[in-house]
Amino acid sequence: MITGFGFAAASCNDHPLAETFFAARQHPSPRLTSVGAPAQGVYVADKGFAGDRLHRHWQASYGAEVVSPPHQRSKVHWSKPWRRWLAGLRQIIETIYDKLLNTFRLARERPHALDGFQARLAAKVALHNFCIWLNLQLGREPLAFADLLDW
Repeated sequence: MITGFGFAAASCNDHPLAETFFAARQHPSPRLTSVGAPAQGVYVADKGFAGDRLHRHWQASYGAEVVSPPHQRSKVHWSKPWRRWLAGLRQIIETIYDKLLNTFRLARERPHALDGFQARLAAKVALHNFCIWLNLQLGREPLAFADLLDW
């Protein structure tokens, strides 16, 4: 399930966006309601979010525990099972991202205003969560959307 989301221009640095996301979850703002409530577990991130100092800051400031693989130049090295574990979780995230962009055609949206894009993104997220709920009700795999959505 998608429990919160935000968006910005593709040229934006991801770290300040994550900072804003975690802050908005910890201290809710009426202007950023789409971010949702703080996670009950950890946030899974890619190598772009690696760094103990950054992770400690987010944990101390927002209660956000972030897990990401270390950089290749890092002194910390993960075992192969740990790298596979995180890669499996990242694959789920990438699958969801692909469903929003391609299955639900978010990549083809051409809204004329930012609030139009926000409304369409919220509708796609709601559709995604509904499909997961419906699959679970039918005893199916949560992300088995292919035959559920026959366009």
